[in-house]
Amino acid sequence: MSKCVLTEAGVGEGTLNTEILVCSSPECEIECPERLTAALDGLRQRGLEQRCLRLSACEASEEDLGLVHSPEYIALVQKTQTLGREELQALSKQFDAVYFHPNTFRCARLAVGAALKLVDAVLTGAVHNGLALVRPPGHHSQRAAANGFCVFNNVAIAAKHAKQKYGLQRILIVDWDVHHGQGIQYIFDDDPSVLYFSWHRYEHGHFWPFLRESDADAVGQGQGQGFTVNLPWNQVGMKNADYLAAFLHVLLPLAFEFDPELVLVSAGFDSAIGDPEGGYCLESLAQSVCMMVQTLLGDPAPPLLGPMVPCQSALESIQSVQRAQARHWKSLQHSVAPGLSRSTHSPEGRSLPLPAESSTCAVAEEALSPLLHRLCLRPAPPVCTAVALTVPGAALALPPGVLHQEESALREETEAWVRLHKSRFQDKGLAALGKILCLLDGLLDGQIRSGIATTTALAIAATLDVVIQRCLSHGAQRLLCVALGQLDRPLDLADDERILWLNIRGKEAAVWSMFHISTPLPQTTGGFLSCLLGLILPLAYGFQPDMVLMALGPSHGLQTAQAALLAAMLRGPVGGRILAVVEEESILQLARTLAEALNGEAPPSLGSFLMAAPEVTQALMFLKAQLEPRWKLLQVAAPPPGSCSPVA
Repeated sequence: MSKCVLTEAGVGEGTLNTEILVCSSPECEIECPERLTAALDGLRQRGLEQRCLRLSACEASEEDLGLVHSPEYIALVQKTQTLGREELQALSKQFDAVYFHPNTFRCARLAVGAALKLVDAVLTGAVHNGLALVRPPGHHSQRAAANGFCVFNNVAIAAKHAKQKYGLQRILIVDWDVHHGQGIQYIFDDDPSVLYFSWHRYEHGHFWPFLRESDADAVGQGQGQGFTVNLPWNQVGMKNADYLAAFLHVLLPLAFEFDPELVLVSAGFDSAIGDPEGGYCLESLAQSVCMMVQTLLGDPAPPLLGPMVPCQSALESIQSVQRAQARHWKSLQHSVAPGLSRSTHSPEGRSLPLPAESSTCAVAEEALSPLLHRLCLRPAPPVCTAVALTVPGAALALPPGVLHQEESALREETEAWVRLHKSRFQDKGLAALGKILCLLDGLLDGQIRSGIATTTALAIAATLDVVIQRCLSHGAQRLLCVALGQLDRPLDLADDERILWLNIRGKEAAVWSMFHISTPLPQTTGGFLSCLLGLILPLAYGFQPDMVLMALGPSHGLQTAQAALLAAMLRGPVGGRILAVVEEESILQLARTLAEALNGEAPPSLGSFLMAAPEVTQALMFLKAQLEPRWKLLQVAAPPPGSCSPVA
């Protein structure tokens, strides 16, 4: 099955004619064929188009358009094919920021048709996902009105089509255009089968479309209450940390709880760097489209740069959404626990002092480390995922395209690395370490993107110590180690701030230092997601590591779907550079799903959403309170006006 399908509409003979303009308005002139051809050229130059299944669009029928729009409005737009210049100008002035042309009706029908063909390809199983490159856009258009360059509401019609033809009951629409997609909101305002999420520039109502209902307290009507989610940006110039905070603390919790059968994205790129407004910077537009297609194909996104500190305005917006939506969504309900149990503590029961600034942390905020910078400058690794296995038969379960590595480091070299842990390495553990060192060298040299390795229960802790030391000797400056099960931080690295050690096991919550944290392993889906989205990922993105070491030791307790989701989500902070070390008794169960997750496949569902147990919520709240002074992405609320919080 192909991972990605590409459909396009609005480019080609007769679809856009820039020589015959409807009017001389500069707003109209920026609507040009180059918006699509630049994106297509970018996809070809990067070799991405060749990796997609290419489909041609056909015009949507009037019956398709009627899923959303009134017959009178469809007839009105159809009439534009025969109108003269002055008549088109007069009709255009009846709407807000709309510019009709004799080819508008055909272009708009092609845009809808492309979206419908894409939905059909995904829902029939021909592809996993896809991109429809279309003009005109659609998210502003309403049942009986064009608006904001939008004629027919492509995404809304696609959602109605999916419901009608395939019987879908849960569709998530994500709208990341800089302008609020009020048209989609109006169409599904009372429909609980469609969850509409939009973040957009709002500026307290002073940015187009200047609507009160673009604010966070517009949550839907009737049965649709809670299924409209607006995250309004009230300050210009939001950064990576602001968008990450919105993803981790609003969008992803809602998406997992809603558990959609289909996700539709209204992908406007007018909020991208380099685009002043409207998505009309061709270079920025092409880069954005290419990055999105790479992600749809399963390639990891490059690591994010910049300080991982959300601004106060962003936190205020996030908090306003949580307040408005908490009664509708369990995942956004935060209850303050009255006290801490004996199992949730910092060492000796004390709050930890805020650590002094270190050069390590400062470097993390400003630029990639030399190792990660060197790896990012290289072409994509020739091997996406490799495995070094010691369990017979484990390789038989691997998905296609995963390299089964047989090579090993020289025995003398391996023995030199284990001299401090000799009692932990019997012959089998030593042989496994030789393979792991060879695999690790491929990761550090940029020949392999991610890897999975097995070792014995006796040797796994010592193996982690050796792997960390080897990474540091190769120039790694920041390593995130996510250790599950009975695995303790190596004593010789206890005070090394180049290593963020996160241990997930049992029922203990403890902050030994800002770089050594223990958290319980939640048993419910809601608890696991709260831990992943509310603690693990904010720490990972805030630390900005060179590589992630994911270790599944004895009694790790992680379910297969949980392990796959954890691995998939940890790809983000490091551009996919993950080494998973698994105790050999678990590998037969986990090999395939872990390899698929590291290779960019979607992880399996966690199942029905069940709330976190009270003790898990309490433990996570305790940890966040201790860690927020250093790790700012853990914040979900803005500090009071005039207060001065420490800056990491």
